[in-house]
Amino acid sequence: MSDKKLFLPALLGTNRKDRSSGHVAKWVFEKMQEREEIETQLFDVRNFELPRDHYGTEIGHLFPEWRDAIIKADGLVIVTPEYNHSHPGILKSVLDLLLKEYIHKAVAFVGVSAGPWGGTRVIESMVPMVRELGLAVTFSDLNFPSVASKFDKDGNLLDTAYDKRAAGFLDELVWMATTLRWGRLNVSSKYHS
Repeated sequence: MSDKKLFLPALLGTNRKDRSSGHVAKWVFEKMQEREEIETQLFDVRNFELPRDHYGTEIGHLFPEWRDAIIKADGLVIVTPEYNHSHPGILKSVLDLLLKEYIHKAVAFVGVSAGPWGGTRVIESMVPMVRELGLAVTFSDLNFPSVASKFDKDGNLLDTAYDKRAAGFLDELVWMATTLRWGRLNVSSKYHS
């Protein structure tokens, strides 16, 4: 087994103005950076200039930084708010840029909502979609209900209980990503060499 760090990029899945999810993504990204076994990179759907008339896996080559990161990745963290019980359309569009690059890699969800559910419904709505992409979903999500009350105006987290929650969330992601990396390297599959 390789001793190299796991590469686990994070994706902030909304481009809304004044998004509270930005504070969450920044905080989770910092927690990931603190872990010795993780190398990470933060992506933001705002930075993807998607065509208005065509998108999909046929144009993934137009986004080489994203494509190359996912090829290298051992897993992915998706930070997404819940909009009308589902995910932002732009998040789906960005994920749809690639396909085979995701196969047999772990994905972990950070759900964000203004209300009391903490993004549980957005995560539930995304599981079938990411499964179709070939990603393996961790069973430990990180949820931020009533997100406006969780951070101060400067984006500092106010609830220290999230430190322990994030540790468990990342422990599970590291286990899944490590196990799937071993499988990709040692078990033959028609999806990877």
